[in-house]
Amino acid sequence: MEQASAGARSGLRERKKRETRERLGDVAARLFAQHGYDEVSIADIADAAGVSEPTVYNYFPTKPDLVFDRADEVLEKIRGAISRRDPQQSPADAMRSLVLEDIDRYVDDDEGLAKGEFPAQCRLSALLRRRALVFYDDVTTAVAAELAGTGPNAMSERAYAAALVSVVQQTTASIGDAVLSDAHRGDTRERLDGAATATLDHLSTWWHREYAT
Repeated sequence: MEQASAGARSGLRERKKRETRERLGDVAARLFAQHGYDEVSIADIADAAGVSEPTVYNYFPTKPDLVFDRADEVLEKIRGAISRRDPQQSPADAMRSLVLEDIDRYVDDDEGLAKGEFPAQCRLSALLRRRALVFYDDVTTAVAAELAGTGPNAMSERAYAAALVSVVQQTTASIGDAVLSDAHRGDTRERLDGAATATLDHLSTWWHREYAT
């Protein structure tokens, strides 16, 4: 009985932590949308959220982490899609659902948050763009590692991984531009779905022609 009670308390604590983290992220996104990432301080976020600055740092050790809060999740989703795919499936086809899900998420996103989130703020802040380049390089390294031994050499595998990650990068940049320009979301989804699908189809054909055995 005591063990079950302890487990329930632990579960409640974890839920409260997730809720606090999400709330801080939403508060930050709204401030970034209103004032721009570079103009908002951790103190501003703490004040708007009604918490202390150390509380914000407990959940987000650095200010960019408030924008890159899904970075680890995204990297692992991409890595997992590549590693768990059927041997006959191209990496491009394995990533297709992830790219299209990102586009759908943009269409359904809260308009008050969207302009303060990763796609839009990376278009506005040079600091975040530099951080994003590091992130995309990390993703490329992870994908290339999953492709090891599938191509003629390591450089070729890295090049293919970079092409795959570029689809994610360009889709995200296009979403950011659409958010900032208040573009019609339905029209934007149709355009991005078509562009991403065509590009991934091309990369899939390339894979089956040059890599698959």
